[in-house]
Amino acid sequence: MTWTGAFGRGCRVLLHAIVRGLALTRISPNVLTFIGLVINTIAGILFGYANAQNHNRMFMYAGLVIIGAGIFDMVDGRVARATGQVTTFGAFFDSVIDRYSDVALFFGLLVYYARANRFFYLVLVAIVMVSSVLVSYTRARAESLIGSCKVGFMERPERVVLVIIGALFARWGAMAPVLWVLAVVSTITIIHRIAYTYQQTRILDAKVAAEAAAAAQHAAVAQQQVVAADRNNPQTPQTKPGTQQVPSFN
Repeated sequence: MTWTGAFGRGCRVLLHAIVRGLALTRISPNVLTFIGLVINTIAGILFGYANAQNHNRMFMYAGLVIIGAGIFDMVDGRVARATGQVTTFGAFFDSVIDRYSDVALFFGLLVYYARANRFFYLVLVAIVMVSSVLVSYTRARAESLIGSCKVGFMERPERVVLVIIGALFARWGAMAPVLWVLAVVSTITIIHRIAYTYQQTRILDAKVAAEAAAAAQHAAVAQQQVVAADRNNPQTPQTKPGTQQVPSFN
């Protein structure tokens, strides 16, 4: 076994042990999800508290805190399955809280760049914040129409990993290129999902139109068959157009 395989196996064993321990407490998975939000908010506060003198240290602390929050992001769903607490609302709640967690991190960076009077990066972080929300929104909205829209690269795990890298290696100026990558690749992901949804909705619209035309044709054929059956039935009274049968009194 390679060292990478051994490391991955060790991580899985550790994660399984954490899930098993949390499952024994019967804690609600929604509580774990909310704890993840609280921890991410602390990371955002650390970003916002950073300044020119301490930003390397504050960014490193924030990166470590985000790693801690990631543990809760990984275990809430597993705990729900292990304890039989999987619910439709739980999936919805997890998705909403994830959006808040993303915004909390980027809002902290907004505060940092605003206090540092770095307007350009302030705008860049705002673009990253909006695009991160739109990446998730485009998928959710598309899947309400076409069933599945998993195209694109910049999902939430990739965003979190990049922010962690930027925070831990802030001493070497890693956050700036990370923000550029997030802004560009997130925008590409959004465009990709829009294009994919456009193609899929055209296929669905064509299918619906074809089904409607087939239904209309079937109804027309059925109506013609009914009319023909009435004409061929000798017990059916026949009338000429524009005439009216008058009853006779014998």
